Amino acid sequence: MLCFSLLFLINLKFYYNMKKKVKIIVTGGLGFIGSNLIDLLLKNNFFVINLDKVSYSSNFYNVKEFIGNKNYRFIKCDITNKKIISKILKKEKPSGLFNLAAESHVDRSIDSPYPFIKNNILGVFNLLEAIKDYYNSNKKFKFVHISTDEVYGDVLKGRTKENHPYKPSSPYAASKASSDHLVYSYYHTYKLPVMVTNCSNNYGPKQHPEKLIPKIIYNIINNIDVPIYGDGKNSREWIYVEDHCKALLKVYKKGNIGEFYNIGSNENINNLKICSKLFKIFKKINFDSKSRIKFINDRPGHDRRYALNSNKILVGLKWKSKINVTDGLYKTVKWYLENKQYFKSLKKRDIIKRLGKK
Repeated sequence: MLCFSLLFLINLKFYYNMKKKVKIIVTGGLGFIGSNLIDLLLKNNFFVINLDKVSYSSNFYNVKEFIGNKNYRFIKCDITNKKIISKILKKEKPSGLFNLAAESHVDRSIDSPYPFIKNNILGVFNLLEAIKDYYNSNKKFKFVHISTDEVYGDVLKGRTKENHPYKPSSPYAASKASSDHLVYSYYHTYKLPVMVTNCSNNYGPKQHPEKLIPKIIYNIINNIDVPIYGDGKNSREWIYVEDHCKALLKVYKKGNIGEFYNIGSNENINNLKICSKLFKIFKKINFDSKSRIKFINDRPGHDRRYALNSNKILVGLKWKSKINVTDGLYKTVKWYLENKQYFKSLKKRDIIKRLGKK
């Protein structure tokens, strides 16, 4: 009888824990930051629904380790379709949504701005409209909108706080700035439970090689010269993606509704030095490559420097980046070398084609 009672209590506890599991939606979960965030959420015992429209930068390779996980589900969905978003919210009843569904490559926005306007502005508008309807039935719901430091524009001196004026320089940055304003307006007007994060340049595993660091890695592995825009001295604040995702989770759990949070590492390094660091890592691990640096014409409107003041999240939410650039680059190189199939899962033209020349 005692054994039966213990077994009953164990099963009851298991059932109770399953019922308590918080359900989260991540939009853009087949992408770089989205898939890394899903990994973190699953490790923290959340039930995660991945919404992704499956574009050129979406990659099922990024979520292969989640397949079969009873706490993970994928739904093909475009955030520009409000009707479908509304149905999903009504059916799944999530407690939170992280919006990472966005066109994000500056060079592509220079060549073709329309997809950025459609996805980054109209898509966010549709999300907000669907959430406005859903929130009436779930007052515990929270919406975390993930944005970029590029909305502030060139920062030649000092570091930008959350109240710094927006001055976006590219169609991409302008589309993200617009979406940030939209999100805040729905908090101010409709009292939606939103929070906005503006993060510095991410790098790490699963990043599409249209971006600088994975492109350098791909080229070194394949003995292709490494293209560097202009004089290579454009400075960015680099943050390892795992640190960023931990900050997002901290904002979801502890952030104040209606607030903006900068997320940065306080480590600014120019593109040329990043390239040099990567060459040194490959040399250190005895990887022989014939790649060399090749300076090419700069892209139009290329901002010289971005730099965030992240004191608000450091002090208010007790978050701090832990992985420095040297260690993060080594971890990143190691992942790509151990996952060469990742590059094979992409279309070669999306890796090597030069964009942003207009």
